Amino acid sequence: MYKSVIFDMDGVIFDSEQAILDLWDEMAREHNIPNIRENIMKCIGINEDATEKVLFDAYGEDFPYREYKKIISARYHEKFDGGRLPMKPYVKELLEFLTENGYRIAIASSTKSSTVIKQIEEAGIANHFQVVIGGEMVSRSKPNPDIFIKAFEELDADRDNTYVIEDSYNGIKAAFAANLKGIMVPDLLKPNDEMREKAFKIFEDLGQVKEFIENL
Repeated sequence: MYKSVIFDMDGVIFDSEQAILDLWDEMAREHNIPNIRENIMKCIGINEDATEKVLFDAYGEDFPYREYKKIISARYHEKFDGGRLPMKPYVKELLEFLTENGYRIAIASSTKSSTVIKQIEEAGIANHFQVVIGGEMVSRSKPNPDIFIKAFEELDADRDNTYVIEDSYNGIKAAFAANLKGIMVPDLLKPNDEMREKAFKIFEDLGQVKEFIENL
């Protein structure tokens, strides 16, 4: 069985969470939606169906989430497609180190797998990943453990030598529930007491993650 690392994508590999939040802010200004930032922050790390439920709970079941999401998605792709989506610091260095040292690498993202594949191909990093699991490939979203269990099984990995890299509360909860070692690299959400309890490690950036793995 292999040493392995499972990455979340948004907020870990790509600096995309802030971009999505800014687009929702824009939509809220256009349509007078109150408290959108607070409610979208609750959706970090979960899939589209779970996000819809959060927003229905906040605004009622007549909230046109799918319509707004379609507009936001079009604006996002117009702005960032073609390799223009910025990567987080030290992504390439960490991926190259893991590949050179025989780690098997997966992405387990709440984003649709077709979008994940497109974005990592455009960024020139797709060759590092043996497994890609998108949010539509499991029935339950994070914080349930399903997506990490599926990635772990497909990697044929050694549990004691598998690390999950996440930025979100829901992601760390999911890794913990999957009995995997969740490393939190905070993005928009800063560590709280629950994260300090459930995360195996908390680092400021992927450069610190690389240093940690180099010294295992």
